[in-house]
Amino acid sequence: MKKPGLLLRIVLAILLGIVLGLFLPEAVVRVFVTFNGLFGNFLSFIIPLIIVGLITPAISELGKGAGKWLGITAAIAYGSTIFAGLMAFLVCMLVLPRMLTEGSYDEVSNPEEALLTPYFTVEMPPVFGVMTALLVAFVVGIGLTLLRTDTLHKGFVELRSVVEMVISAVIIPFLPLYVFGIFLNMTRAGQVWDVVTTFAGVILLVFALTLGLLLLQYTVAGAITGRNPLRALRTMLPAYATALGTSSSAATIPVTLRQAVEAGVSRPVASFVVPLCATIHLAGSTTKIVSFSLAVMLLSGIEINVGIFIGFIFMLGITMVAAPGVPGGAIVTAAGLLTSMLGFTEPQVGLMIATYIAIDSFGTATNVTGDGAIAMVVDKLSGKELHREHFVETEEGDLVAVPDEGEPYLQDDDRG
Repeated sequence: MKKPGLLLRIVLAILLGIVLGLFLPEAVVRVFVTFNGLFGNFLSFIIPLIIVGLITPAISELGKGAGKWLGITAAIAYGSTIFAGLMAFLVCMLVLPRMLTEGSYDEVSNPEEALLTPYFTVEMPPVFGVMTALLVAFVVGIGLTLLRTDTLHKGFVELRSVVEMVISAVIIPFLPLYVFGIFLNMTRAGQVWDVVTTFAGVILLVFALTLGLLLLQYTVAGAITGRNPLRALRTMLPAYATALGTSSSAATIPVTLRQAVEAGVSRPVASFVVPLCATIHLAGSTTKIVSFSLAVMLLSGIEINVGIFIGFIFMLGITMVAAPGVPGGAIVTAAGLLTSMLGFTEPQVGLMIATYIAIDSFGTATNVTGDGAIAMVVDKLSGKELHREHFVETEEGDLVAVPDEGEPYLQDDDRG
């Protein structure tokens, strides 16, 4: 039998946590609370390494490939991600205060008073902080784009493989158990029903925001390219549906590429833009993280500083580059910013993870569908510059970007 997807496992974990939390004795619940404490500490330890291991090679790779158009595509993708975050911030600031009661879950921010405590804890201090990790990634990544040697770059690519293995083999498999422990503990504390019903409204709002975002993206792309935006969006729907099932931008690349070509994008441009944007364009994921974090802050009575939160959105847009092509990777990567910039506690980060993954596939579907709009824009702006002269065809029939030096540039992994 096929292994249940992450979404199904998360839903089952939430339901079991709510049901079992009603009658399991406190001693048993504290066992899971102890696991959550250990797992949460491990997340705090690994997140800076995730940032360095994933962002550094990603930035270094932005200096290669099709020259200036790689930078232009990255800038468009980053702009789209930031716009999505700012749009979600504006809408949520207008709507959420009318939906939620500010400070109604203030006890969630102080788990020692409202929730059960673990039997024991094991300190796992990170090698360095999140902001230090981001600075290291930026400095080393940019430096690698200026070096002609590939030795250090290959080392960070191997580090990326190790980090992605930890995410896929340890973090993602244990996330359902982590979410189960959170809802089990919340049920014992009498909080879960109000939280679940409250976030149901936020989920509907986020879904509406992602649909509005796609309409805006394709309206802009249609205005630039002179194409019918609704027809182009309809052409990309198979990619949207595929991402709903896989919850992975990387796994959806073949379908996104095919549909982008059907939407009128030249194959060389689509072959260049789609794999790149699958890694760096996460507008849908940013929309969800911004919306849910604002909801948690309102519910917990945390003061929302507009300047700090806008800074959080800009940093989130960069950190999203580190989100690997696995379900739930974006929220795991963003957890460090939630704690360092917004002051989230472990239960609050747990709520973010649970609600985010509950509709993870919709954010991923928004990401990959938006990639088609970016491909349309780059195709129009580049004219013929990216159509043939910057690509060579391999024996297998694949188009490979060629940098200024004239040597084919191949990625070291399956990101494109």
